[in-house]
Amino acid sequence: MSSVNEDELLSALQGLVWPDTGKLECRAAGHAPGHLCLTIGGEEALDALVEQLGDWYGEPRTLVSEGRADSSVSERTGLPLLTPFGEDEQVVEMRAWAFGGRWIGCGAVRVGGEARLVVVVAPRTAPAPEELPADASWLDRIVAVTGWDAEQVRADPIRLERMHSGRIRPVDCAAAEARLGTALPSDYKRLVETFGHGAFDGFLDVRLPADIVKSAEFAAGWAKTHGLRSWEPHPPFPEPGGLLPWAGTEHETSFYWITEGPDPDAWPVYVTEVGPEAGDRFDMTASEFVFRMLTDPDHPYSIPADFAAHWFMNYNPPR
Repeated sequence: MSSVNEDELLSALQGLVWPDTGKLECRAAGHAPGHLCLTIGGEEALDALVEQLGDWYGEPRTLVSEGRADSSVSERTGLPLLTPFGEDEQVVEMRAWAFGGRWIGCGAVRVGGEARLVVVVAPRTAPAPEELPADASWLDRIVAVTGWDAEQVRADPIRLERMHSGRIRPVDCAAAEARLGTALPSDYKRLVETFGHGAFDGFLDVRLPADIVKSAEFAAGWAKTHGLRSWEPHPPFPEPGGLLPWAGTEHETSFYWITEGPDPDAWPVYVTEVGPEAGDRFDMTASEFVFRMLTDPDHPYSIPADFAAHWFMNYNPPR
């Protein structure tokens, strides 16, 4: 395996994973082709390296901890990061991130009596939209194309420790609904309860319920002070038929529901480029909108198609 320092590692990773174009040619003896391993020279500690990569790629999944591998790990949840190593190499730690068409792994491998820090980059695939069952729900389709495994994430030992210590933001739909005075769409609740806090393709940020409340209360207060003219043709929630924000992008595109009618599951999606000015209406649920935004290149708000596969970047990186 090639040995690099931290600066060389950061530079090498950028070229390998953005956007899925770097060649994966591992020169380690006994390793199969189709991946790349880099050992880390110097005194770099694993926790510090995981923290650095977490700043870039979000919260990792634990594939191996203290020599014990997660038995549920599959091809779609990180197994390609564990298969390259030979019989004389024991993976004792491995954290994983999905990023486009690549898996990124960071861990420790014991060779003989020596443990080495290693970063692994391996190919990652996901099913094409047309390969999904026709009767799959919109949420199930999003899970499939992003390779998300909610059970693996929930059972992650590092995530559980951080959850118990209060370092992971909770998804509390009931508290938000009580504060807003209305139920939220059921498909949105299933979406955030499945994925948690993060962004699809590192681009589309679906708000947690507490953030919806915060944004709605700010908008209502601003409109009360400054008037509703800038919100035409739709006022902010809680005005009748008002806009309630549920997502946004790094390009400042904002996604709302038009809260018309008594049934939140029938609320249409409304999209504006910057601020609450006139936008585009979509008569579909939030989950259908997210799926189409991820997978349909002709969608008016399609996510930039720079990567070979979709993923969910989970926030709350290790600290």
